[in-house]
Amino acid sequence: MAKYQIYMVRHGRTWFNRYNKMQGWSDTPLAPDGVEVAKKAAQALKDVDFKAAFSSDARRAIDTCKLIMDANVNADKVQPQKLMEFREQFYGYFEGMNSPEAWFMVGQPHGASTFSEIIAKHGLDATKDFMKEADPFHDAENAEEYWTRLNRGFKKLDEIAQDGDKILLVSHGTTIRSITDRYNAGDFDVTESPRNSSLTMLERDDGFNRVTSYNQMLD
Repeated sequence: MAKYQIYMVRHGRTWFNRYNKMQGWSDTPLAPDGVEVAKKAAQALKDVDFKAAFSSDARRAIDTCKLIMDANVNADKVQPQKLMEFREQFYGYFEGMNSPEAWFMVGQPHGASTFSEIIAKHGLDATKDFMKEADPFHDAENAEEYWTRLNRGFKKLDEIAQDGDKILLVSHGTTIRSITDRYNAGDFDVTESPRNSSLTMLERDDGFNRVTSYNQMLD
């Protein structure tokens, strides 16, 4: 199995990001400042020799990926593709809700009133389990469902990656944060969300992940 690098970039800022709403499988377009910050990321990454480029199937990620690859040295060789496995966490009943309100409802039965407090007291996977528990429809993804999906995505990347490849993956805040939390090779503070269009670096070697940097702004 190959050893390769994954350049994980969070999508540009969207309208739901602006209004601080839960945005998992729901989707809103990039806001004007989100387009601009994605273009800055594109310029910072334009000389990276990407052998492949992927995004989740959310429009905000697809559009960010296109902006980055349109400016890339391999723009005429690499066609961005969609991998639904790297979608954001599904928030079920809480999709589109005001974020602080949603996390208060999810965390309060467990003695936590904010997302960061849930992480600090119970861990990041617990935020997923608590959300499914609090969802009256139980549609939200729990940790087991979530990681089963992401692991499918990594296996799909393994099928195309060659030794030494650099692969672009445009994904989402909680997804990048969750990957960093699980495969952390440094002292990264995952109570802080990766900023829009920030870069997180992951090395994948023979099926094993190691996050080597987190939440780097690309200017």
